[in-house]
Amino acid sequence: MTALSLSTRKATPTAIGYAGAVVTVLIWANWILATRHTAETQMSTIDLGLIRYGVPALVLAPVWWRTGLLPKGVPLKLLALMICGSGALFFQLTTFAIQFTPASSAGILLGGSMPLATALIGVLLFRERLDMTRWLGLGGIVAGVAILLARSLYGVQISWTGFTLLPLAALLWASYTHAFRRSGLSALQSSAIIAVWSFLIHVGLAAVFGSSLTSVPLPEIGLQIVSQGLLSGLAATLAYGLAVQALGGTQAAAFTAITPVLATIGGGFLLGEEIGVAGIAAAIVTGAGVALSTGLLARKPAQH
Repeated sequence: MTALSLSTRKATPTAIGYAGAVVTVLIWANWILATRHTAETQMSTIDLGLIRYGVPALVLAPVWWRTGLLPKGVPLKLLALMICGSGALFFQLTTFAIQFTPASSAGILLGGSMPLATALIGVLLFRERLDMTRWLGLGGIVAGVAILLARSLYGVQISWTGFTLLPLAALLWASYTHAFRRSGLSALQSSAIIAVWSFLIHVGLAAVFGSSLTSVPLPEIGLQIVSQGLLSGLAATLAYGLAVQALGGTQAAAFTAITPVLATIGGGFLLGEEIGVAGIAAAIVTGAGVALSTGLLARKPAQH
């Protein structure tokens, strides 16, 4: 383990980990709704990315300035996986797809796929072992996504962007989860470095493709600064990092499947989206899957 690991990797209490996971899914549900809202505005995904990562990059400037853009002791491969997995690439894929996907469906396709992808990477690449309860939970998550697929085939049409890009983004997030777990960085350091690199990438995208931020009404920019920048870009990233440190990557990611339930409710009540029986069933089944796959109901060996 590197010197950076020794100085930053301190035990995080389990209770803080659970709290971080809950805070994360609450913010993510709000993020899906806010991103769906931008489909009716003139803001592009590049505009949103500038806000999403510009705000935390500014707030956490003292952290990344001390750590450096390329922290010593952290392999470039892990750093690249973290930046792509939860930074610019992840954000562009999810934001583009969510703008064309109902909030309830986006919550299931993204939030439901994240724990499944994280668990599979953990089992296949890192030889993690899951007990029967967690496998049943992951099966519930798969069942929820299957219900959503059936719903799209018989009535409510969901665009191909949602079914392809959101699971792909979930795979990126799963890669970030495992990379961060093994990087030796603290949640604060990780958030700062991902934010500044992703902001610089979006500045480059804006230079090439342009930005419409100067013509967007100030109230709309203010809404996105709070939702994208302060909540999703800063608070949720820090909270999830704490959850991964305390609970492990697979268990922390399992909590993200609660997002579909919240996104479904919010999409119906706040955005006026049609939910339907199948949508409610998919959200409930997926939510039940996460309750099992978190391992909360699994018997744990006594610690001495």
